[in-house]
Amino acid sequence: MVDMTSAPPPSNASYQAQPPMAPQDQRLWATLIHLGGILFGFVPALVGYLVLKDRGEFIRQHTLEELNFQISLAIYLTATVLLGFVTFFIGTVLAFPIAIAAIIFMIIAAVKANAGDFYRYPLTIRLVK
Repeated sequence: MVDMTSAPPPSNASYQAQPPMAPQDQRLWATLIHLGGILFGFVPALVGYLVLKDRGEFIRQHTLEELNFQISLAIYLTATVLLGFVTFFIGTVLAFPIAIAAIIFMIIAAVKANAGDFYRYPLTIRLVK
């Protein structure tokens, strides 16, 4: 019979922080996170920030910038929908140009990230520091 009341032996393995990523890997992940925002919204930026922020300054800056941009974009699009309800859907006409501009900005950011440069999105509210 197996004794289920005893605790397992303590593990000798201790948690170690992961080493920084190579610069080309940071550029690749930053590019993918910017492009992922086009299809999946804030999810790639949030997951990337939580998982990769300690792997290098370049990836931390890009994931943080993308996350703040996605939050700002959600605020702007919500405001246009609310404005649309007040103005009998005239305000929702603004949602299309905002979405097109956001896609263009995300593509520019991805190209900059792939080149190893930093890109600051315009009109972004910096809520996450």
